[in-house]
Amino acid sequence: MFNRLYIHVPFCVQKCLYCVFISNTPQKNELLDYPVLLIRELQLRTSAASPVASIYFGGGTPSLLQPPQITRLLEGITDHTGIQADAEITLEVNPGTVDGISLKQFRNAGINRISLGIQSFDDCFLKVLGRIHSGYQSRQAFKNAREVGFNNISIDLIHSLPGQSLEQWRTELLHAIELDPEHISIYGLTVEEGTPFARIYPAGSHELPDEDLSADMFELADDLLTGSGFEHYEIANYARPGYRSQHNSSYWMRDGYLGLGVAAHTFLRDGYGVRFSNPDNLKEYRQGLDSGKLVRIDEHQLTLNNAMSEYMFLRLRLSEGVGTQAFEYEFGRSLESVYGSTTTDLVRLGLLIQNGSQLTLTRRGMLLSNQVFSRFL
Repeated sequence: MFNRLYIHVPFCVQKCLYCVFISNTPQKNELLDYPVLLIRELQLRTSAASPVASIYFGGGTPSLLQPPQITRLLEGITDHTGIQADAEITLEVNPGTVDGISLKQFRNAGINRISLGIQSFDDCFLKVLGRIHSGYQSRQAFKNAREVGFNNISIDLIHSLPGQSLEQWRTELLHAIELDPEHISIYGLTVEEGTPFARIYPAGSHELPDEDLSADMFELADDLLTGSGFEHYEIANYARPGYRSQHNSSYWMRDGYLGLGVAAHTFLRDGYGVRFSNPDNLKEYRQGLDSGKLVRIDEHQLTLNNAMSEYMFLRLRLSEGVGTQAFEYEFGRSLESVYGSTTTDLVRLGLLIQNGSQLTLTRRGMLLSNQVFSRFL
């Protein structure tokens, strides 16, 4: 079924201009009541389960929850499913919402991994993005997290921002390396339809870096971070040895996970797998819980072909790529018989490389990963 939990907290102080995720400013008591709803959903969704191996609080801004609420949530999960002793428990944190005291309280509550949504150290770019924090607050949040005992800290950075130069991006990376986190996630800005960014920077806007500059920024990050001892283990993710994100890695490995909360997504390992999501507004979510019949939105039972396709484009995100023996063990069919012509063509184009029984993306393949993945759909 599942051995991991994702908990979505759909609340923010204010919505970032580029953000496409489900989040809103909490109204009276919504934030206070939310953990009760999450535990109720856990109880409705499953009657019995093995202790979970990881828990990830995402959002939105999960750090708007109070530490005692995190304590109660983890106690509720422990009572219902159990939590493995060595479980990775991650909290996404906006640097503008925490201080040394709250971070210490989050650690005491059971959080053992912090993911800081820094995005940029430059106050001008932070204003462009609509972030509520400053570069100083980012550094201070990282410092405070270290001082209260967090030894597993991840930071997020975004490149290809409006007006950003390659040298400005280099400066961002050097700031990140200087902090010496255990994990760094690097994302290229995507202008999503329906966001304020899409109105401010329409397609073809001269203020956005072109594809060549974005590629240069990706390659610069790869060079600087791997040169500083980080392992490039997934297209957008770098880690010190032993500090890969256990939870996120499970997504790419197709482990089962249960999503709790408004708009949360779930993948259960039933048959070839089933995916569904929760209602994307709090009122409908609460009504479902009150009735005891929380619906599954966009439920999709995967076929063999769906599962093989997912396996390819998810596993190829990882540095280990796809192993021919592992594929055959999973599906009872050889990789060659299913995707032989496709992989041969991608190797010829320099987008994949075959090393013995392993197929992995080349760096050019990472840059063009969407085109690569589309070949397996």
